[in-house]
Amino acid sequence: MKDEHTGNEIYEEGKLNEDGLVFSGEYKKTMEEIVLPWLKERRVDSTEKGFDGKPLFVSRFSADNPKGTVMILHGFTECVDKFSELIFSFLRHGWSVLMYDQRGHGRSWRDEKIKDKSLVHVERFEDYVEDMETLCESVLSKMPKPYVLFCHSMGGAVSGMFLEKHTEPFERAAMCAPMIAPNRNGMPLHLATGIGKTARAFGKSRSRVPITKPYSGPEDFETSPASGRERFDWYDEMKASVPEFQTNGPSYGWALESFGVTEKLLAPGAVERITIPVRVYGAERDDSVLQEEQKQFAERLPNGFRTEIPGSKHEIYRSGDAVFFPWWHEVLQFLTEER
Repeated sequence: MKDEHTGNEIYEEGKLNEDGLVFSGEYKKTMEEIVLPWLKERRVDSTEKGFDGKPLFVSRFSADNPKGTVMILHGFTECVDKFSELIFSFLRHGWSVLMYDQRGHGRSWRDEKIKDKSLVHVERFEDYVEDMETLCESVLSKMPKPYVLFCHSMGGAVSGMFLEKHTEPFERAAMCAPMIAPNRNGMPLHLATGIGKTARAFGKSRSRVPITKPYSGPEDFETSPASGRERFDWYDEMKASVPEFQTNGPSYGWALESFGVTEKLLAPGAVERITIPVRVYGAERDDSVLQEEQKQFAERLPNGFRTEIPGSKHEIYRSGDAVFFPWWHEVLQFLTEER
């Protein structure tokens, strides 16, 4: 089957579906033999400067007949390579893709004072937003228009803060389980914030929050935010082999900054400044972010709404085929709608 806009072959019988997604039956084999080699031919990696000159790992993927560019923002502890299947699907549908490892993640800059490379730390959450602003100007502006945005979890918080400040350059945005408020495991916000501020006052901002431990090998599927076993296993194996991908927990500083995101995103009049079409996709079984604040954000969007995906955990894009495929088809349709 060919995409009507680009002429690209979308699927291969028994391996890829009509949207270029991989059937779970032979997931690893299809990823290794079809998806990754195809991506490699269209991928250019570079090191670009963040807002403060810190080096960020950036990947550009060129569609054969581009109808525009999708910018992807990953979530907490993630990286470009984890999104290979989605990037492949976007390219097959004629979208070029820009994605980067956010600071403290993947192959991008890490705070030199932190020896535990599996720890994620940030001084200010706004650092992420200002990096996005910088790369939109220095890299995205050179890619095919129009521009649309796909973001997940922490990337949703970054994107939300960006969109509340800027009416350009994006024409629409799809948010996958955005982190409007992180899950505090039942702890009241004032208490969680107080602990973070105390740690910062005692010089422990770069120390690991004790509910997590340094990365030590393969992770547990049952307690993971993924519900598709084959997709989980594929990336978990990759993560175990690449030290830069082994981030797995927050510093006190990151946790404190994440707790402050909600007040900023939901400030009076803030959400209302986002005028582009936005779709917020909530995960029915999400235990990584809070649902109520996510619903409040979506309800206040002038041109958007929230859809909850039945049966999904936090990483909707790593669900089983029955959940993932129809959801992703809807995302593609929304981002490609006539403007």
